[in-house]
Amino acid sequence: KTQYPFPHFVFSHSSSSMSYIHRLHTVGVRNFSSTNTKRLVRSQISTKVLNAEYAVRGALVIRAIEIQQDLKKKAGDYPFEKVIMCNIGNPQELGQKPLTFHRQVLSSVLSPNLMQSGALPEDVTRRAQRLLGDTAAGSIGAYTHSQGLSVIRETVCDFICKRDGLQRSDSLINPSQIFLTDGASPGIKYVLQALIGDASDGILIPIPQYPLYSASIDLLGGTRIGYYLDEDNQWGFDIDEAQRAVAEAKSKGVTPKAIVFINPGNPTGNVLGDEDIRNAIRLAKEHNMVILADEVYQENIYGQQRKFSSFFKILNEMIGKDASFKSIELLSFHSVSKGIFGECGLRGGYMHLSGVETEGYDQLYKLVSVNLCPNTVGQSTVDLMCDPPKPGDASFELFDKEYKGLFQSLQRRANIVSTNLSQIDGISCQTIDGAMYAFPNIAIPKKAVQEAQNQGVTPDAFYCLQLLEQQGICCVPGSGFGQKDGSFHLRTTLLPPEHEIQKVVEKMAEFHRTFTAKYA
Repeated sequence: KTQYPFPHFVFSHSSSSMSYIHRLHTVGVRNFSSTNTKRLVRSQISTKVLNAEYAVRGALVIRAIEIQQDLKKKAGDYPFEKVIMCNIGNPQELGQKPLTFHRQVLSSVLSPNLMQSGALPEDVTRRAQRLLGDTAAGSIGAYTHSQGLSVIRETVCDFICKRDGLQRSDSLINPSQIFLTDGASPGIKYVLQALIGDASDGILIPIPQYPLYSASIDLLGGTRIGYYLDEDNQWGFDIDEAQRAVAEAKSKGVTPKAIVFINPGNPTGNVLGDEDIRNAIRLAKEHNMVILADEVYQENIYGQQRKFSSFFKILNEMIGKDASFKSIELLSFHSVSKGIFGECGLRGGYMHLSGVETEGYDQLYKLVSVNLCPNTVGQSTVDLMCDPPKPGDASFELFDKEYKGLFQSLQRRANIVSTNLSQIDGISCQTIDGAMYAFPNIAIPKKAVQEAQNQGVTPDAFYCLQLLEQQGICCVPGSGFGQKDGSFHLRTTLLPPEHEIQKVVEKMAEFHRTFTAKYA
């Protein structure tokens, strides 16, 4: 069972000490007198909601926001001038600039009159007109089809085929198999909602994993089936470990209905090789499991010897050799929030169905329709992600310069973070081959472990809280993602600006030395 970092606690700061004095349900909520007539109180709220945890926006982050507010008001006594939010992959929060082409097209679809000025590049105007032409009345303020605009879903189909080196045909992929979504998360939750009926339905998730999965499974009343990634092998996929997890679940009367893969990995930064993916598909076929392929970091590949291969590509190669693999149900997810663009706040993404029967499609369509349609700005951004300017287009030169500049900066920052963290005595960090995070292993002294237990929190949460209070760096404890018993980790992003990232890891090194000495 997962040990949560801060079981129902948040923090209060004083100049002399930190104490855990408020229950989580008091955060941001007015205090009413005790009464039995209130329904939105802990005693009345669903236990599924109370038990769900989402570490990347959890109690430690709430504390970080409190400190930020104190610093703005010049209140409190902190040994730093600002909080560096390394808790979540939110590039533009940390200063990344949006791409010019994106902003010009989005401005044009929001305010079509801008296209009359003649100041915008021709390909910007052409793209905006193409998107507006597929709406109900030339306005993105109208509802769209529940799966999103058809012209954008066509773009997604072309993108997938180009990425995977496949010949486009409706028998291979067509717009009806594409659901545009408000980021990748809603699509993932739709599928989990369709699969989980009760606690006898299990979902295999990697450990460590992104807590969207654990929280969603808990909220739906399903059972989490964890399979450990191999930390000693660049957080690789271990087929024997996955088989162990399946067998153990079945022995307890739990039916493994799906398996989740996050590639590139969050929080680990690993990239699955082609043989890993083939083994994963064979496993899913053997145990009749749906595959959920979370591929939102597919553009974030930094390792020179690494490449991204999609599950869809490898599955089609396997089908070409053995038609029995057509039985595989694969649902793949992508998002505008990650990659090089980092358009998190625009909430755009897609879900691609492969091998799903019509009756399954119908039920997913029903779930999607409850929310009417995905937001149209996010939909438009998916089109921009999947079909960027090409050589010869008016916007290409600037787009290419901005894109390469962002990618190369991320690549350098990945190297700075993993290299420098590994040089700290008591910290080991695998090479960051992909995604936006490091997940270093932290040696925590026994006295610190005991002090954390005395305070009612996990040792890595205790470590991260002290890192926040002493250095102003907000990371997420590894226990929020899952880890082997007796090991401790934290997740940090590599997103602080390049001119600051070296200072961030130096401050982490200084803190670790001080912390270790204090609890030696």
